[in-house]
Amino acid sequence: MPYAITVHPYTTNDRNEWETFVESSNNGTMFHLHRFLDYHPEGKWNWHHLMFRDGGKLVAVLPGGINNNGAFWSPMGASYGSICTQDISFELTLAIVDAFIVYCKNAGIRDAYLIPAPIVYTRNYSQHHEYAMLYRKASFELHYISHAIDLKHGKDFARYFDATARKSVNRILREGEITIRDSEDYATFHEILMENKARHGVLPTHTLDDLLKLRQLMPDKLKLMLVYKGDVAIAGSLLFLANPKVVLCFYNMLRYEYEHLRPIYLVMHETCRWAVENGYEWVDIGVSQDTKDPDPMTPSIGLINFKERFDARGILRSTYHLSIDP
Repeated sequence: MPYAITVHPYTTNDRNEWETFVESSNNGTMFHLHRFLDYHPEGKWNWHHLMFRDGGKLVAVLPGGINNNGAFWSPMGASYGSICTQDISFELTLAIVDAFIVYCKNAGIRDAYLIPAPIVYTRNYSQHHEYAMLYRKASFELHYISHAIDLKHGKDFARYFDATARKSVNRILREGEITIRDSEDYATFHEILMENKARHGVLPTHTLDDLLKLRQLMPDKLKLMLVYKGDVAIAGSLLFLANPKVVLCFYNMLRYEYEHLRPIYLVMHETCRWAVENGYEWVDIGVSQDTKDPDPMTPSIGLINFKERFDARGILRSTYHLSIDP
């Protein structure tokens, strides 16, 4: 059937419609929501969010913005973005992509970069969007290798950890020297996170104020766990509950003087256990790049080997580049 897709910029009057659409979509994540993007200070980004309609019906949303070079980026100020839709046909998907290209052309936008969430985030597996962009001659700007744990084994997930991970987890649970529990102590978490990042000469993506604001904006989407030895916090993980299908380990960190206790093994076990109990299908452990290498695509073999101890599988996080002819 023919489609007549119209595109218009988002306004605050559209907020409720946008948020409801994302929450019920096939491929939306918390990063598509304005209540996530609201943690950024006003004026930090040049937002240019778009809405797509077929007649009066909303069929897609696209969070994003314009950078200093005049290029459109989605996401901007988030981890994942690109076009968010319901579980729609390829024909409608292609019509939406074509409408976006026409919009960019009319707006004088010559380059668009879109980073969709990996396929495991789609509630019903579909790569219509990716193929539609490639069909319209998008190129790949960049690939990252990310890793995720498939929770298809349910409560038996730990049986599929490798021997070292199983042995470590069993010892930790048996001896009880370290324990893990939910926490609201973001200050201690961020302090340890800063120590971790300093070892690699970088800063974390979020300040403590950022995390506290995110916690205030979307308490249903964040879960903080800390590992304790006695009363001392020695490790932890901040989980982003990205959508009903995927738990994202956004930050895993530890105090390295306690590394011999293997607290991250406990973190991974508890994350998977909690995710299974709450109906999630995947745990995304994040990208596995060697950040010190000048080539941003260089994999961190040691990090990948560690993630594979927990039966994690490689998934692509790709950036699509549409070059728009004038």
